[in-house]
Amino acid sequence: MALINYASREINCKIVYYGTGLGGKTTNLEYIFKQLAPGIRGEMISLATETERTLFFDFLPLDLGSVQGFKTKFSLYTVPGQVEYNASRKLILNGVDGIVFVADSQREKMQENIESLRNMEENLAEYGLTLDSVPYVLQYNKRDLPNINSFEELEASMNDRAVPSFEAVAVEGSGVFATLKAVSKAVLNRLS
Repeated sequence: MALINYASREINCKIVYYGTGLGGKTTNLEYIFKQLAPGIRGEMISLATETERTLFFDFLPLDLGSVQGFKTKFSLYTVPGQVEYNASRKLILNGVDGIVFVADSQREKMQENIESLRNMEENLAEYGLTLDSVPYVLQYNKRDLPNINSFEELEASMNDRAVPSFEAVAVEGSGVFATLKAVSKAVLNRLS
């Protein structure tokens, strides 16, 4: 749940990027970090293994200005994609206000995407949350690769709730800010 501090007139929201290993969650945060002015963003904290995979989480605080007289800050986190880190994935979802599920568009990753989405639902349930109670969007990443599922195939397999979904090439920044804007808007709408 968003933390609202009436004394300092601040709203702090937590957005989690969830998905499979090497799907592009960290790449999204890195692109956002590089594009924003230092006055808007904080430092990016990233814990990675030797192979550059996120071991625990990436964290990027953003100051998005004022909403109804309240200074609004978003903290962006990623979860490790590897299933062996499920305890960390679950822990990072604690207190979540919005989720970006990053799906890898490659054909061979479809089952892994579906399992990761199911895993996310199970981990949310541990906190008494459902995908109907937490704003979320889908991002179909790696749209530049040759062996990908069509947008329609991804929608049919992953978007049974008809949430906003975006095609992306996170490494180039395509779709990154559209995805962030949609989830941020959904989180703020939930607060009002």
